[in-house]
Amino acid sequence: MTIFKEKLDEEYLTISEVKEELQDVEEERAEDEDRELRYELARAIEHVNRFALLDAEESRELVERLQELDKVDEATAHKITDLLPRDRDELRTVYAQERYSLSGEELDEILDIVAEYA
Repeated sequence: MTIFKEKLDEEYLTISEVKEELQDVEEERAEDEDRELRYELARAIEHVNRFALLDAEESRELVERLQELDKVDEATAHKITDLLPRDRDELRTVYAQERYSLSGEELDEILDIVAEYA
């Protein structure tokens, strides 16, 4: 007999938003001297501190602006916000798994919005 786990909810977060959440957890753990940071949590904090380039508010704003475009869905907007691609080739890698490709104008439109935040 196999037991399946049901997914109850799903929410996309940018690295910057995760950084904000993990800072709260880290502060909470620091108040309790007996609780140590588990290895996985410490590594996650280290990762977000290294790769979060925007603050959480800016990243949310960028995601919203990207989602206004036709060919950018929620998941893709979060990937673009995390990666902040600087040229067409970097942006094409985000769309490599999709069944469609973007025109040069569409790529440039996305890159122009990203450039305002990078």
